[in-house]
Amino acid sequence: MKIFLKWVLRGILLCVALIAIVVVLQREKLGNLMAVNSLFSEDRIVENFTQMDTMFEAAVMTTDTSAPNELALGVRMDMPAGFSTWVNDRAVTGIVVLQNGVIRYEDYPLTAEGEDDPASSRRISWSVAKSFLSILTGILHEDGTIPDLDALVTQYEPSLSNTAYDGATIRDVLQMSSGVEFDEDYLDFWSDINKMGRILALGQSMDGFAEGLDTTFAPAGQQWQYVSIDTHIIGMVVRGATGRSIPDLLSEKVIAPLRPTSTPYYLTDGYGVAFVLGG
Repeated sequence: MKIFLKWVLRGILLCVALIAIVVVLQREKLGNLMAVNSLFSEDRIVENFTQMDTMFEAAVMTTDTSAPNELALGVRMDMPAGFSTWVNDRAVTGIVVLQNGVIRYEDYPLTAEGEDDPASSRRISWSVAKSFLSILTGILHEDGTIPDLDALVTQYEPSLSNTAYDGATIRDVLQMSSGVEFDEDYLDFWSDINKMGRILALGQSMDGFAEGLDTTFAPAGQQWQYVSIDTHIIGMVVRGATGRSIPDLLSEKVIAPLRPTSTPYYLTDGYGVAFVLGG
């Protein structure tokens, strides 16, 4: 009996040691996973959204910020009745109103601890990033790099063959009518959008995740439904058509002409692929 207990104890100690080794070796990824799980916590969300590049892997866009496009300040606009309540109810962190290229209203109701100059902070853009990728795709279509929006996505990214995206055109995906099943319930731990977040946090492949989708709810081009991963597919098409990364392309063709005041960045997966659907 003593010998048996001795071996059991050794087994337990070995398991503890192995767990400790895994924790040490994977501490960065485990930290990222914890960050994902607390990303939207009410007491941390504002601070989290201002320092995403310290919480996840990121790719900085190379652009000149020495001569930024400083927007002129106009007469401050009076906001409509109930505006303050609307802002407070939605926990808005910042709002800017432009009229004819002039700033008419700018305010930052919620700031992170120690954030002295919120106007110069770099906050995660989330789905605004989708619009930037759409602009980039339009530029590449106009210059002939992607001449036919009715071409199949598999023409530029063969790895999408035999997936849910097989048979979808670039136009279908741009218009979010891919018909691909993708659960965007943030409150469901096992939803596709939350699985994707864990893929990003653990440094795994966003391409591989997209290629693993195999279910559709409608034929491509037949029904619109907001599907975030569609934007990643467009990113795959753009990379396939150009042989370049999205941060490099976007920096050259969109960001540089805008002359930003700060250097933007993309979050990336473990393979350096930009998180094009979220910034």
